[in-house]
Amino acid sequence: MAETAFVLIVEDDPAHGEALAEGLKREGHACRVVTSGAEAIESIAARPPDVVITDYKLGGNRDGMDVLRETRRVSPTTEVILMTAYGSEQLARDALSPDNPTPAYDYLIKPIDIDVVREKVNRAAAKARAARETIVLRDQVQKAFNFEGIIGSSPALAREIRRIAKLAKSKCTVLIFGETGAGKELVAQALHANSPRAAKPFKVINCAAISESLLESELFGHVKGAFTGAVSDKPGILEAADGGTLFLDEIGDMPLNMQAKLLRTLESGEVQRVGSTDTRLVDVRFVAATHRELRELIERGEFREDLFYRLHAQGAIHLPPLRQRREDIPILAQHFLELANRLNGTNVQGFAPETMRRLTNHTWRGNVRELRSVVEQMVIETDNEILQVDDLPDALQATTDIVPAGGPSLVGLSMADVERLHILNTLKVAGGNREKAAKILKIGARTLYRKLKDYGVT
Repeated sequence: MAETAFVLIVEDDPAHGEALAEGLKREGHACRVVTSGAEAIESIAARPPDVVITDYKLGGNRDGMDVLRETRRVSPTTEVILMTAYGSEQLARDALSPDNPTPAYDYLIKPIDIDVVREKVNRAAAKARAARETIVLRDQVQKAFNFEGIIGSSPALAREIRRIAKLAKSKCTVLIFGETGAGKELVAQALHANSPRAAKPFKVINCAAISESLLESELFGHVKGAFTGAVSDKPGILEAADGGTLFLDEIGDMPLNMQAKLLRTLESGEVQRVGSTDTRLVDVRFVAATHRELRELIERGEFREDLFYRLHAQGAIHLPPLRQRREDIPILAQHFLELANRLNGTNVQGFAPETMRRLTNHTWRGNVRELRSVVEQMVIETDNEILQVDDLPDALQATTDIVPAGGPSLVGLSMADVERLHILNTLKVAGGNREKAAKILKIGARTLYRKLKDYGVT
């Protein structure tokens, strides 16, 4: 059975109108029957329906085309289906034409087949609901905060954006924690764009994407003859970022020997090219990011503790994963749909309710980046005006409830997410008393305070 819709039937033959209503009520729809165009227009203004079924020819001074035009004016998301007699199909087709400023959704030829009516009403109602939800989502997108492309409305993200805005104006180094795809580079760009260095260079280097042998040269530069292939002097990215900001992505993957050299530059501002004994001074603001647990790396001897505190002590941003701010998913999905339409010349209108429910319930291990990719793929490949469940990738079609309704799932969460969730739940049980929570967790109060600070819990 289809989702319940409110259908207004405009038919000057009361018996025929009631028969239509009876057939649609069996499908689960709510119906109202009126017998004139004037009465229909009054009803639409009082309570806009999902679907209007109107006879093309009506008694009185208002016909079906008047009902269509007034419906589009009063309730643009309501869909109108015209009924016309056999032999007058061209009149209805003209009403469906894109050239018509107020086009109808579809038409029916008398005598009416109730199964055809149900099928067309179901599709029209689904389109009307999706159109209304799209308008609501667009309004939410406009009302949501958009800080340098970081979009959302969740308290968790709002807290970090306030921190970004404060840190941007300072000179301190910043360490960004967040899963892959959560938007760490976007945060780094926002820090730079809102800083006094905004007019200076913003440079990026991914410490995980460059081999250890090349990373030093990329960062610090080299002189001619320093190694095979060094045919000329070349400044590194640190010199290129002089006066501006350097974003060190995936700092947790930087080799230990490079960490020591970076620490020296952080502390002194000195840069020494590979193969040279000369030093140069640079004025660079450092922003680093990682998806890894740096404290665990420190314990394993894979990350320098002094570098960690040099990066972390002054400012830290904790980007929450998408599954911890699900209220942002519909807003982001609508934003990415509109962006995909502009980039690809498409005209997809929105998401069917069940499609959006599955998007909202999905785990999103790839976070915002994965959501954007999925929406763009759907927009490009669909033949529908409204994205349906069938447009979803197979992984999202496989189940309807990826997140069980009975409570938060730990599947797909990192150990840090699990620890954070456990600490927050324990604090709730302890009534917000941190000393009591620490005793329940069997950790020291100072350890609990440190973990709360690391997780951005105030």
